[in-house]
Amino acid sequence: MTIVQRKVKTGDYETFIHEGGTENEGAVILIHGSGPGANAKANWQFVLEDYAKDFHVVALDLVGFGDTDHPEVYPENGVQWMSMRVKQVLDLMDALNIEKANLIGNSLGGVISMYLNMEAPHRFNKIVLMGAGVLLKEPTPELTKLANFHLDPTKENLRNLLSWFVYDLERMKDFVDQVVEDRFEMFQRPEIMRSYRENFTRSSLVEMLIPQTALERMENEFLLIHGHFDRFVPLKSSLYALDYLPNAELRVFKKCGHWAMIEQREEFLHATKHFFTKDKAQVNA
Repeated sequence: MTIVQRKVKTGDYETFIHEGGTENEGAVILIHGSGPGANAKANWQFVLEDYAKDFHVVALDLVGFGDTDHPEVYPENGVQWMSMRVKQVLDLMDALNIEKANLIGNSLGGVISMYLNMEAPHRFNKIVLMGAGVLLKEPTPELTKLANFHLDPTKENLRNLLSWFVYDLERMKDFVDQVVEDRFEMFQRPEIMRSYRENFTRSSLVEMLIPQTALERMENEFLLIHGHFDRFVPLKSSLYALDYLPNAELRVFKKCGHWAMIEQREEFLHATKHFFTKDKAQVNA
């Protein structure tokens, strides 16, 4: 299954995307999380081809990350960063003629998915939130290290940081070693380092909180996925969402950290594909 990389005009800048399965009917948009050198490829490289068998799949580099054009004038706070990213996804859907889509959001991408649903609920069907910080008011120690990485951006610090994303470091060592190399190289680019610094020095977790009232009024079907040993976003964040979303189910993956789509890839694919297609015909495994 071929995945194409290209840039698409979104507003007054261009967004870098990975895209496949354009001949398929339903669309799935994948929104990556945060962290030094984060981008769509780092998050979704092991599942893109699988989704492209059954869906029109699009994974974008969020503005401020990766190969998407970086801002010339930066947002002044976290609220403005969020608004920029919500507009980016909606503009991308318009550019690709996607009227309505399913969403999968990892970590920060999960929070963005919620804001997209608040902004334009008619544009989205089912939504998967994976390790999403819906309730985070104070960062965990690991998240604090992530937010402050730009203060001492060494490869060893990145290795420590990314090793905390997984539950079983011994089994995942080769992957972690490779992603450290890839993401450290990307973080050396001046525009990426600058965007990271601007994002984390001008934003706070409180600015991204989802009000209980907003959750109670969301009518979409939600699948909440959380690694039992997620050190960056505690499980209680998904439990909070489960309490107030009217149509939500929770899957807790054992022996899993913050990257369920990588550490428990098969279980993740089975759960999400079933969720998106349980009312339809059989799909490719």
